[in-house]
Amino acid sequence: MVSSKVNWKQNLNVLWFGTFVVGIGFSCISPFIALFIGQMGHYNETETSIYSGLAFAAPFVIKMIVSPLWGYLADRYGRKPMLLRASLGMAIVIGSMSLVNNAWQLIILRLLQGVFSGFISNANALIAAETPKEHIGHASGKLSTGNVSGTLIGPMVGGIIAEIFGYRYTFVITGITMAIAFVLTIFFVHENFEPVKTQSNHKQPHFLSGIDTAPILMGMFLTTLFVQATNNSISPILSLYVRQLDPTSHNIALVSGIIQALNGVAMILVAPLFGRLGDKIGSHKILMFGVLFSMLPFFITIFVQNVWQLGAMRLLVGISDAALLPAVQALLATYSPRERISQVFSWNQSFQAAGNVSGPMIGSAVVLVGGYRGVFAATTVIALINFLCLHKTTKNIK
Repeated sequence: MVSSKVNWKQNLNVLWFGTFVVGIGFSCISPFIALFIGQMGHYNETETSIYSGLAFAAPFVIKMIVSPLWGYLADRYGRKPMLLRASLGMAIVIGSMSLVNNAWQLIILRLLQGVFSGFISNANALIAAETPKEHIGHASGKLSTGNVSGTLIGPMVGGIIAEIFGYRYTFVITGITMAIAFVLTIFFVHENFEPVKTQSNHKQPHFLSGIDTAPILMGMFLTTLFVQATNNSISPILSLYVRQLDPTSHNIALVSGIIQALNGVAMILVAPLFGRLGDKIGSHKILMFGVLFSMLPFFITIFVQNVWQLGAMRLLVGISDAALLPAVQALLATYSPRERISQVFSWNQSFQAAGNVSGPMIGSAVVLVGGYRGVFAATTVIALINFLCLHKTTKNIK
């Protein structure tokens, strides 16, 4: 039961800001990572590509591994302490990236950034636990826009800061905003936490064991993975595809950043609306609509002829995400045992990180066989697989 002493709207607003900044912190480096590494040493083209790939993927790989641990600790000691640990740790680590002198120092700090993950999952868990049941759809919808929009807008924000102030100031500014999120969390985020009492010889249950709704939760995990994979499959080839569509453009990087950000802009605008609608008609219906709708822009993108058409399709992808991700969060909140809710959301973050890693790998592999347009054919197929998995795992939801 949610206590009236907890201002769930205040929690939601502060944690939205925090998740948005975290999203930016994980992705803002992508527009200039290769250029930044190239400045720090005499690396050839192959070395620069390898180091850039390692630096970009490092935090997502570590986050995929350690997120369940932070979820377990959150269920034992509270979500707010985990939020403070993550925000302060990332503020220090991201800020320290401005001082690196070679590629390996950057890679190590990016690995540490992954270690200090857990802000997103625990923000979701705290909102799910402290928000009145009749508002969970709306709250989950709004909160889900924070991280995803920050991740998608991050490259544009990073590119703009780097262009105006230089590469290193991108890390300084991001670290400062993360520190602000830490301070706001201290004073304005509250929870009524009661640790679960366990016997001294009680063993921690494995993953979803003993949870009656495990098939539904697994369906949500897979949906999170598929959505992140399809969203990020375009990342490695976006600027190249833009150049192919508009070979005369002199602002490929800027145009690519804007197109990548359109997805996040659409999410910010539309997700709360789907969240409220989910509260009225059921989040499951919104989820199934989102999966079916996502196939349309992915398929049409195969045939676009200019960057405007590509941008329009990315806006539609953002609308489908606005239906999918809030519904996933709402269903996780509804079907997770209260005593293991942080673990469930942490596992969901692991699947999210897996999607962030696998998506670019899929895109890079497919483009070698089917060209740039083949990437969007592949994402259409992935969306279809997602729909079939959801139909099977959520068939008992009424």
